[in-house]
Amino acid sequence: MTQMRWLELLSTVRIGSKKQSTEQARSPFHKDYDRIIFSQSFRQLNRKTQVHPLTQHDGIHTRLTHSLEVSCIGRSLGMLAAEKIKDQLPPWITPADVGAIIQAACLAHDIGNPPFGHAGEYAIREWFDDASHTDFLKDLSPEQEADVRQFEGNAQGLRLLTKIDYHPHDGGMRLTYATLGAYLKYPWLSKTMASQGNRPASQRAKFGCYQAEKDILKQIAEQLGLIEIGPYRYCRHPLTYLLEAADDICYALIDLEDGIILNMLSYDEVEPIFLNLIGDYGMPEELSLDSTTWQQKIAALRGRVMKRLVDEVTSAFAKQHDQILSGQLKGTLLQYCSADIEIGINRAKELARDKIFEHPQKAGLEIIAHQSLQSILDAFIPLTTPHKTLSFKEQRLMAILQRSGAHFGPDHYDNIMQVLDIISKFSDHQAYNLAQELQGNKAGFF
Repeated sequence: MTQMRWLELLSTVRIGSKKQSTEQARSPFHKDYDRIIFSQSFRQLNRKTQVHPLTQHDGIHTRLTHSLEVSCIGRSLGMLAAEKIKDQLPPWITPADVGAIIQAACLAHDIGNPPFGHAGEYAIREWFDDASHTDFLKDLSPEQEADVRQFEGNAQGLRLLTKIDYHPHDGGMRLTYATLGAYLKYPWLSKTMASQGNRPASQRAKFGCYQAEKDILKQIAEQLGLIEIGPYRYCRHPLTYLLEAADDICYALIDLEDGIILNMLSYDEVEPIFLNLIGDYGMPEELSLDSTTWQQKIAALRGRVMKRLVDEVTSAFAKQHDQILSGQLKGTLLQYCSADIEIGINRAKELARDKIFEHPQKAGLEIIAHQSLQSILDAFIPLTTPHKTLSFKEQRLMAILQRSGAHFGPDHYDNIMQVLDIISKFSDHQAYNLAQELQGNKAGFF
């Protein structure tokens, strides 16, 4: 059975790098983390939706705080997993190195998400699905059409990391191949719309790379020795399973706290889920003190749950090590933990789905978010047609795009992708304000 090798999977080579340098203080993977955290794209996550669009509450998670928390859990998972398989790793790789790789990849895992979270993705997809917009797709290949009609934050993130930020079209952030491999949750291209059938925008299969970056995907896969399972389709990097677990843990559990803050949930609804997930790890003493606030109780519960989940997930990683290296593992690592863990995580997700995602307050804000992005696309996508004669208004709109870095040419697909690059970087409030300006409701672009 073919297996991937850690020697290649933990490559310190940087994509697009012109030189190799070493430092005493930082490993190559810590440098990846620093490059991501100092990037403008990461800063923009500060006002991007995690679950609740356009929230005015300072204590609610944004994509930035969520990413920081996922990176902390990911680091712990990476370090402990490395300890449990250290005999399989190259001698110069430490658990701290593995932790740093996953920490950096987790930090970037949502960096390509558009404003308004998943509602933003659906708005972009549905705009291109609209029958009145088919003229903008007629000269695109089926694969290129699939890219824009299935706009995907994961693929946008790869584009941003490897092509846009820092060194445009020359390696982007120039991260190590190891970090890029761990980042790639879906190392394959989009499927054509024919193969997707008539699925609604919210149910289309995820992918991790646009046609424009397919050579970069191949380069990453070959450098890391990822197993090829089809044309431009590869098995996951083993560390991606730990990134995925970190994201699932934070998304399922920590975000429930936002629901309590916004009065969509009560503490009493959330506590039993955490208690069941603790298992034999002991009841926090904070629960028995009369003076303890719900915030202190949930923090104590969260700490115990996280400790158990980190132990369980890393044990599952070690037990499934051979399956993972051969690209044969099905599902997520949480499915290979004790049975009560998957049940508990699913209960948390169901509670969020029933009480948070369907809450009228959230639904109303998502309608505003959807309309905002549709208005922006209405204004900018018509400008992407090559050799278009621009009206006075269109010239002013084009000036906005050019100030944001757009340089349109004869390739319609590339022009559309440049617009999506600009839109996906907007924060929620930037997108909302721009939409209001485009509709004539306020003055002063940006």
